[in-house]
Order: sequence, then structure tokens, then C-alpha cells
Amino acid sequence: MHQIDTSKVVNVAILTISDTRNKDDDRSGQAIQSLLQSNDHAIIDYKIVKDERSIIQEEIHNWVERPKVQVIILNGGTGFSPRDVTYEAVSQLLDKQMDGFGELFRMLSYEAIGPKALFSRAVAGSKKATAIYALPGSTNAVKLALEKLILPTMSHFADELIKK
Repeated sequence: MHQIDTSKVVNVAILTISDTRNKDDDRSGQAIQSLLQSNDHAIIDYKIVKDERSIIQEEIHNWVERPKVQVIILNGGTGFSPRDVTYEAVSQLLDKQMDGFGELFRMLSYEAIGPKALFSRAVAGSKKATAIYALPGSTNAVKLALEKLILPTMSHFADELIKK
């Protein structure tokens, strides 16, 4: 397997899904921004939307249609409460799902928090030439996913999606 070049700058849009958060208290959204910036990636857009499937899908669609957005990272709404619809919103839109992402994320989460990791419905995949990751709203979960899975492979994923 060839080495993945993690030094390439990737253009990322961030979407926090929450009925209660705003930009001042969105710790998970702030953690995503901080980790991306400390790894020299570009934040193209950042929004917070309510837990509504149609609103989530509309934001994803808008960003997928913007050629500059290479990666979308969503956080929140991946659990099992009645308002948690991020998994459904994202998985319905994906052209291809990265099956191992959710599995590996849950394994790493299990090492950190035990059996509660089962309640994560984290998902990743692609829509057209855009990589999409949907993560839990927990700040620790966001950090785990970015540090262990997303940042080490994100530039490679983005490059794969534009190959002819």
C-alpha cells in the first residue's frame, strides 16, 4: 500500500446538527475547526442547523454542488433519540458508503467508552466528488474520529474522488 500524503490542504465544510447549540457553545464544531486548522486545512463554511432531515440534506446538497468543497464533516444527530436523523439524512444521499468507517469508529469508541459505543451511527461515504463524514455530537467522539480516522486519510479520500 502506498503512503498517504497528509500534507495536502483540503477544503472542508462543517455542519453541526443541534436543536440547542449556537456558534458560541458548539464545542464539537469548535473542536473540528481547531483540529482542521492545526493541520493546515481550509474551512470553507461552518453552519448549525436543527435536527431536520430536509434541512440537513439541503445543506449537504448545496455544499456538494460547490466545487471548492472537498469534504463535509457533520456532527450531532447520529444516536437513537427520535430527533436523531443525521444518519438517515446522510445515508440516503451517499453515492457510495465507506462501510468500514462506522465499524472502525465504533471499535475505537469501544476502547474509550465501552459498550456505549454501540449507540453511535457514525457514517461516511461520498456524493459526487465530495467526501462526507457524519459523527456523533460528543466532543470526545469528534476528536477521536478526526485524530484517528479522518485526518490521516482525508486528503487521500478527496484525491480518490477526483480521479478520472
